[in-house]
Amino acid sequence: MATANSVSITDALVGFLRESGLEQSVMDVQIEEVWPQVMGDVVNKLTRSVEVKEGVLYVRVNSAALKTQLFENRFELVRKLNEAVGAKAIRDCRILG
Repeated sequence: MATANSVSITDALVGFLRESGLEQSVMDVQIEEVWPQVMGDVVNKLTRSVEVKEGVLYVRVNSAALKTQLFENRFELVRKLNEAVGAKAIRDCRILG
């Protein structure tokens, strides 16, 4: 039974993560996990690694053409990934060959 002072488990967990400084780390992992779904099979197969550090996405790819394409569309890429996790998890993107 809910009372006036009750908090949902989700709200409690989000509050804990925020207060403990772990919220960004959780979002970093979420971004890495949604990469294959957001980018699709072809891009995912040409991707060597995806890593987020302090709000910056680092993507290493096997193809110069893909590197160029991702670089040119990096702002859209950041928007799509943030949208996929429902938060502003990344603020910048580095595409590496």
